[in-house]
Amino acid sequence: MERKIIRKEEQTFLKKVIVLAVPVALQSMLQASFGVVDQVMIGQLGGMEVAAVGLAGKFTGIFNVVVSAVGAVAGIMISQYMGQKNTAETRRSMILNLQLCLILAALFTLAGVVASKQIMGLYIDDAVTAEAAGRYLFIVSGTFFPAAGITIWSTHLRCMEKASLPLYAGIASAAVNTGLNWILIFGRFGAPALGITGAALATLISQLVYCLLILGMYLKYRERTENAAAGPFAWSQYLSMLLPLLVSEFMWVLGENVYAGIYGHLGTDACAAMTLTNPVQSLAIGALCGLSQAAAILIGKRLGDGDREAAYREAKKLLFYGLAGALLLSVVIFLINPWYVRIYKVEAHVRELTAQILTAYAAVMPFKVLNMIIGSGILRSGGKTKYVMAIDLMGTWIFGVPLGLLTAFVLHWPIPLVYFVLSLEECVRFAVSLAVFRRRGWMNQLKA
Repeated sequence: MERKIIRKEEQTFLKKVIVLAVPVALQSMLQASFGVVDQVMIGQLGGMEVAAVGLAGKFTGIFNVVVSAVGAVAGIMISQYMGQKNTAETRRSMILNLQLCLILAALFTLAGVVASKQIMGLYIDDAVTAEAAGRYLFIVSGTFFPAAGITIWSTHLRCMEKASLPLYAGIASAAVNTGLNWILIFGRFGAPALGITGAALATLISQLVYCLLILGMYLKYRERTENAAAGPFAWSQYLSMLLPLLVSEFMWVLGENVYAGIYGHLGTDACAAMTLTNPVQSLAIGALCGLSQAAAILIGKRLGDGDREAAYREAKKLLFYGLAGALLLSVVIFLINPWYVRIYKVEAHVRELTAQILTAYAAVMPFKVLNMIIGSGILRSGGKTKYVMAIDLMGTWIFGVPLGLLTAFVLHWPIPLVYFVLSLEECVRFAVSLAVFRRRGWMNQLKA
């Protein structure tokens, strides 16, 4: 009888993981697959255009990561308060974090509009590529406000275990983006051929569509809490979660931008090769990112309900699922690598570099996935985000950045080796994260 109960509990947990993880994974993979299509379209224009779009994406990535940090705090608060069945605090958590995201969107939009070319000049010495990247960034800066709403409303819907709704909105948005890319980049149906400017316009329009769809879904399914009263807000608790995550995510993405600067200063070919690997990396991580989302929500609800043992047990299961999936995907990437690089009309040397970088990526991907689950999901779920901050800062700035600078500018290694060596910081990060996980100090219940 006891075995049957345990088995039933495991089946129930697995169903919850599937309900949460699969839509998120499908959405990420769908967007990444459309990203492959976009990359192929832009790749028809040449290596310079590919590099320009990739560099602009590095700056927009700073905004996305910082806003994702706020979204992560929103997810921690919403999932824990849902576990406590506190609808007033759930709603207040959403509103407060949305307001912060909109403030950040205003700041990044201003920077992208006023100083787009100057910002891109920090990434690469090639003036032509920097100018093209600046034109692209100027337009896509308009996506920051929609992205703010998308982040918070999607988080709330997933915590409500309605993860399929953001998936549907993502499908529509990705379809719009791909269709407009084809029309505006190449000048179909009588439209002018705008090149990467057309790609930027397609991105802007599709993000607006995405935002409107998500907003409509949220307004339809949100909890009705007009008669619920919330107590005094625990600002110290909120800031203790938010500030370490903001520091962590900002410093991490700043490190990623240092990496991009290293690649850019190794030459346009090296930069283009790294850009061509982005769709594959996004697909691979996207396939398993749902486990991270599921961990943050399910473990957060367990901690909110006060069931620490169940939270720890389910966290270990999620890590096992992630390891199995990552090993499988590493093999797939290694096998498809020779065929993937042939779809781009770029120089043979760029294709060769791309294939070598993807081989290095396949080797370190299991550690990337495990770090995503344990760092972005499990350790954050209790709200003690200072652990995540310390681990991220150590991995990126004590290991990754120094190794990247050393191998690129002192040892003058080629970009595949530079990428592989600096990616070894993922191994260090995972070892430390696992030690923190086992000590259970991250397990915490938020105060209402």
